[in-house]
Amino acid sequence: MSLLPERRTPAWLTIFRLLRWDKPEGRLILMLPALWAVVLAARGTPPLPLVGVIIFGTLATSAAGCIVNDLWDRDIDPKVQRTRNRPLAARTLSVKVGLVIALVAFGSAWGLSLYLNPLTFWLCVAAVPVIILYPLAKRVFPIPQLVLAIAWGFAVLISWSAVSCNAVVASTPCLGKATWLLWGATVLWTLGFDIVYAMSDREDDRRIGIQSGALFFGAYVSHAVGFFFAGTIACLASLGLSMPLGLAFWVALAIAAMIWAWQYYRLCQKTIPHRVYAQLFKQNVAIGFVLLIGMLFGARG
Repeated sequence: MSLLPERRTPAWLTIFRLLRWDKPEGRLILMLPALWAVVLAARGTPPLPLVGVIIFGTLATSAAGCIVNDLWDRDIDPKVQRTRNRPLAARTLSVKVGLVIALVAFGSAWGLSLYLNPLTFWLCVAAVPVIILYPLAKRVFPIPQLVLAIAWGFAVLISWSAVSCNAVVASTPCLGKATWLLWGATVLWTLGFDIVYAMSDREDDRRIGIQSGALFFGAYVSHAVGFFFAGTIACLASLGLSMPLGLAFWVALAIAAMIWAWQYYRLCQKTIPHRVYAQLFKQNVAIGFVLLIGMLFGARG
């Protein structure tokens, strides 16, 4: 038996983990569609103050969403290998503390939204019920990743309208064809990468009765992911033609398409180590940044 006193984790570090800031991939992958939208809507020259609002707004919103998810799942997460050490699941933070921090995060996002125009503000408001109810979807809906994808899609609508609805001509809709093509690409991309992420939890989800697209598609789950990535490519290609976008965008899209094709091939293998699913998820963050760079320069061309 050790005679040394047990070292407790500092409260700030536990809160840091509650916000998932120790795992930046999940924060960045929400931020990326929002940045895609603001860059494209502004034709490659977005106002820097607005970019700052979007960055901090997505950080606050994703933090609030993570806490809400953990509050709903605090009795489920201990039964899943990947989530059992989350602060609310491990009871290292109380429900009361979780609620207070969630309110602070939502309050921060609300404060930032006041900088935006009325339509954008109300789109922010409309996103809140989706964020709050998403964790319940896994209990009743066979593909809860679709609900998450719709939440991700709000990032596109909010950011695009923040630019275009400030400078819109009366006869021109501020959310046009290009907006909805980017929205479709974001929804399909989110479906693809989040189902990949969920594939590592299939055994635990099946055992405790949690719904998941990774279970719903069964033996065809790899093909479903491939279909969603192909749909993402199709929407982005249509977007590139519609705007139109320059060479940099098409180079970025070609790189993304090749990586998605490789991921599909990898998922079709008979034996896949569990760590691969997390690796493929992280690769999608890199893909998102490649596309962001392509959009930034392609929109100026």
